[in-house]
Amino acid sequence: MKKSLALIFFILFILTACNNTPQPSDTMSQYINLWNKQKFADMYELLSTNAQKSITKKDFVSRYEKYYKDLEITKLKAEFTKPKEEEKPKEDSISYPFSASMNSIAGDISFNHKATLVKEEKNNKENWYIDWNSTYIFPELDEGAKIGISTNTAKRGEITDRTGQGLAVNGQVYEIGIVPAEMGDQKEKIISQLATQLGITTEKINNALNASWVQPDYFVPIKKLSLEEQELVANLTELPSVNSKQVAARVYPMKAAAAHLIGYVGPITAEELKEREGKGYTANDTIGKRGLEQVLDEQLKGENGVTIKIKKADGTETTLAEKEVKDGESVQLTIDATMQTKLYQQLVGQAGTAAAIHPTTGETLGLVSSPSFDPNLLSLGATAEQWTALQDDPLNPLLNRFSANFAPGSVIKPLTAAIGLKEGTLDPAATLNVSGLQWQKDSSWGSYYVTRVKDPGTPVDLEKALLYSDNIYFAQAALALGKDKLADGLKGFGFEEEMKYLFPLEPSKTGAMDTEILLADSGYGQAQVEMNILHLAATYTPFVNAGKLIKPTLLQQDELGQAWKQNVINEEQAAQINTILQKVVQDPRGTANKANIPGMPLAGKTGTAELKAKQGEKGTENGWFVAYNTENPSLLVAMMVEGVQASGGSSIVVEKVRNVFAQ
Repeated sequence: MKKSLALIFFILFILTACNNTPQPSDTMSQYINLWNKQKFADMYELLSTNAQKSITKKDFVSRYEKYYKDLEITKLKAEFTKPKEEEKPKEDSISYPFSASMNSIAGDISFNHKATLVKEEKNNKENWYIDWNSTYIFPELDEGAKIGISTNTAKRGEITDRTGQGLAVNGQVYEIGIVPAEMGDQKEKIISQLATQLGITTEKINNALNASWVQPDYFVPIKKLSLEEQELVANLTELPSVNSKQVAARVYPMKAAAAHLIGYVGPITAEELKEREGKGYTANDTIGKRGLEQVLDEQLKGENGVTIKIKKADGTETTLAEKEVKDGESVQLTIDATMQTKLYQQLVGQAGTAAAIHPTTGETLGLVSSPSFDPNLLSLGATAEQWTALQDDPLNPLLNRFSANFAPGSVIKPLTAAIGLKEGTLDPAATLNVSGLQWQKDSSWGSYYVTRVKDPGTPVDLEKALLYSDNIYFAQAALALGKDKLADGLKGFGFEEEMKYLFPLEPSKTGAMDTEILLADSGYGQAQVEMNILHLAATYTPFVNAGKLIKPTLLQQDELGQAWKQNVINEEQAAQINTILQKVVQDPRGTANKANIPGMPLAGKTGTAELKAKQGEKGTENGWFVAYNTENPSLLVAMMVEGVQASGGSSIVVEKVRNVFAQ
C-alpha cells in the first residue's frame, strides 16, 4: 500500500514539474497582450539576447512611439491564437503566426506575420524569448527601411452668395521670402529693413531663417501679402535676397463688408487641435477662426489625402496605407453681395448692425456688423500693431453685433399691439387721454414715470400711438395684458427660443416683468427686453404673411417660406397693423416719414432705446428702424445704430434704411 501511494505522489510530482516548464506560447501571449496595451518597455523585456543586442531599450520604445504617433495609430488589435496542444519545439526555437490590425492617418492597416521564439537562460532561469526584428512592427519594414508620409492637401470649399459671387474663395497672394545665400554681409541690415516695412519683429525673421530645414539656397517664407500690395512687394524685392512668389491662399473679396458673417481662417493652435482630436485635423492645418469659416469648418476643410510608404534600403517602395483626398464642400448662401455691401456702406464709421431678409421666403439677403475688419489681413497674419489697433478701437470692430442682443426700444410696439389684439385686451378704437409727457399708474411707483417724446394734445388710439410712437399708450397696453400674457405672447414671436439658423445667434429675451414698472417698460421695448437684429426682422413677417412668422434661412438649398410659428396673429389683425405701419412712413406726422419714397409704399416702425443707469440721467441712445415694401414684399430691412443721441436719434437710421431701398 505504501509503495502505491509513493508511486502516485511521484507521478503527480512529474506532472506538476511539466506544467511549470515555461511554454513558448505563454511568452507569445504575453507579448501580444503588452503590444495591445502599447507597453513597449515591457515588450522589450521579452526580447531575445540577440534582439536586444540589435536595438537598445530606449531606441525600441522610441521607435514604436514615434511610428504610432506620426501615423496616428488607433484601434490597435494584435492577435495570437494559442494552440490547444503545445507543439514540441524543434531544438530551442519555434515559430507562431500572429496578425495585427490598426487604424492610421491613411486608413486601415492589417497584416499577418510569423514570430520566432528562442529558448534561453536568463538570470539562471530558462524561458522563451521573442527573436524580434523590425519586420515585427510592419512586415515590409526591413532593417534600413524607412517610413514616409506624403500628404495631398484637400481644397477648402468656397463660400458664395446667391448668384455665385465669391465671399470666401481659394485665390492667390504674394509670399515674401529670403534666400539666405544671397544676403552676403548685409544680413542684419536686410533683416532690419524688411522687418520695418512688413511691420514685424526681427526676431520673427531670424526664427524663420534659423529653422532646422533651412539651407543657404532655399527660399525661406517670411510673410504673405494681398495681391493688392503690389507697390509694397516691389519695394521689398528691391532688397538683396528678398524675393516674392504667388501662392495659394484663402481670399475674402468683400473684405470688411462681410467679415463678421464669413470670418477668416488661420493656422490651427495646439488648443484647437486638442479640441478636435480624432476629427482628422493635423498640426499643419488651417482652421476657421470666426464666422461661417468656423461654423462650417469641418464641411469646408475636406479630408487630406495621405499615403504611408515604406522605402527600403535598395530604393524600392511599398505602400502601407493610402487615403484619397476629399476636397471640401462649397456652400452657397442666400446672401446678396450687392445688398450686403449696401447695408455695410450705410453703417461705415458707426457702430451698428443690420439685417435684410425676404419677408415671404425668409432668405437672408444681408447681415452686417459695423465697424468691421479686413479678414484678409487677419488670415494672412496681422502684425502686433494691427491687432492692438483693432482691440483698442473704442467702437470695438471685433464685436459681432448681429449675433448679440440689444434693447429694441419702440420697434417692439407693433408686437405689443399684436399680442393685445390677439388676447382681446386692446381695442384699437379705444382712446387714451393723457396730458403731458409723463405718466405713472399711481403713487406706488414713487418717482418713476413713463416718458413720451410728444404729447399730441388729443386722445390717442392704436393708430396714433404707433404714428407718434407713444410710450405711455404701450406701457398701459402691457399692464392691461399682464406679465404672463405679454411674456407668452412674445414667446409666440420666438422670444426665449434658439433660432434654428446656420449662424449661432443669441436668443432674444423677454427679461423679468415681475414688477408693474418692468412690465410697463417692457411694452415699449425697455426694461429687460432684448433682441438680435435678425430676429427683429423676422418678427415683422407676420404683418406681411397674414399672421405667419417666417423662419429666416441662410443656405440657398434650404426650403423657402418655412413657418417658424403659425398663426401668431390672425389675418385681420396682421392687416390692421400693416395698414398702420404704412401710415407711420407715409403720413407727414409719422416718426418714419423721412423714409417715404414716392412710388414705393414702405411700412415700418422707428425705435430709440435709451441706455442709462437710472431715471433722471441722460444715457446713450440706440436708434432703430424696420421697414418693408407693402406692394412688393421682397425686402425687409432692420437696422440699429449706436449712440444716436447727438445726431438726430432714430431719424438717422430712417435715412439710412431709406437709402437702401432707394438705391
